[in-house]
Amino acid sequence: MSTPPFCGDSPAGRLAGSKLARRRALARLAVLPLAAALPLRARAQAADLVVGQVAPLSGIGASTGEQMVLGGRIYFDWINQQGGVHGARIRHLVRDDAYKVDETVRLARELLARPELVALYGFAGTANIGRLLSEGVLERGGAALVAPYTGGEPLRDPFNPWIFHVRAGYGDETEHMVQQLATLGLARVAVMYQDDAFGQAGMAGVKAALARRGLKLSAAAGYERGTDQVDPAVQAILASDAQAVIMISVNKSTAAFIKRYREAGGGGQLYNISVVDPAELVKLAGLQNARGVGISQVVPYPYQPRLPAIREYHQLLAQYAPGQSPNYTSFEQFLGAKVLVEGLRRAGPAPTRARLVRALESIANFDLGGVFVGYSGANRIGSRFVEVTVIGSSGKLLK
Repeated sequence: MSTPPFCGDSPAGRLAGSKLARRRALARLAVLPLAAALPLRARAQAADLVVGQVAPLSGIGASTGEQMVLGGRIYFDWINQQGGVHGARIRHLVRDDAYKVDETVRLARELLARPELVALYGFAGTANIGRLLSEGVLERGGAALVAPYTGGEPLRDPFNPWIFHVRAGYGDETEHMVQQLATLGLARVAVMYQDDAFGQAGMAGVKAALARRGLKLSAAAGYERGTDQVDPAVQAILASDAQAVIMISVNKSTAAFIKRYREAGGGGQLYNISVVDPAELVKLAGLQNARGVGISQVVPYPYQPRLPAIREYHQLLAQYAPGQSPNYTSFEQFLGAKVLVEGLRRAGPAPTRARLVRALESIANFDLGGVFVGYSGANRIGSRFVEVTVIGSSGKLLK
């Protein structure tokens, strides 16, 4: 009986056996990188860059909150599709505070208690974020809050190191509007405001801008936060015979005021600061009433892709949120997401909260695509850009 070719004692057999052993050893070695890669994948998954966002996804601010989340999500999704930041994916955790201050604080504390969280992003509300400062939530958490959707001056002055603003402040917006009114020769100016830190900050900006021109408010009328009960404000401002009304309010209350003021015969020029959605105002107040309302804006006009950042925003909106239209709110938060990602890049692999704060401080005169922002160790206001737009006769926003 013949000896199997690779099992005999002959030199040829021993050589053949040796070759077979080497092939088997090489095969075992070839499997090792795959096996070794498995725990690496698990570690990469554990090293995701966790970003926490609290936004009003229900209640009176729901339409704004949805756009806030959308603007960040499309950019984070795109970054992840490109391989993430230093190989780590961004995990975007979103929580709904219904625009309630206590909920904002509770949810922020929950997010900051997660050791893997590296930053907070895009919260809404001057009063909401003000409470995070007054209760030391941000300081104890040690995390940056990037691109909050508010221009409240108490969040900017006095200086605090934790909030990196992408937008101009309400003082910048109201100065711009009052300057425009003064140019038109309109001196009797009233304010309709939400009676909380947000509304009071905006009203203070109007009063200061008027005072610089030797003028005083003709009327100041508030409404309760979280409602659209504006009838007393309508009556007070009608009685003042104001030539112009600057509204420091959110979508539903602004729309309610516009509708009731116009239907009651109010003929003053109406303005609102940047936190409202013109499409929502037209829908709720009616085109006939909303036509001609001026709205200050803190980012460039997002409907025409004239700047590289706007073209990128349109492309990613079509790719990751088909059916969604361009919107000032989502574009602002899109820019905020770009700022945060640049900070993460500069912070290096596996960034800590403290390293990210230092990295964000290093962003100076940075080009987001035709839109520039800059920070430093002593500055957290990235931009002071303001322009005023108008709701046109077709309901579209015009520059």
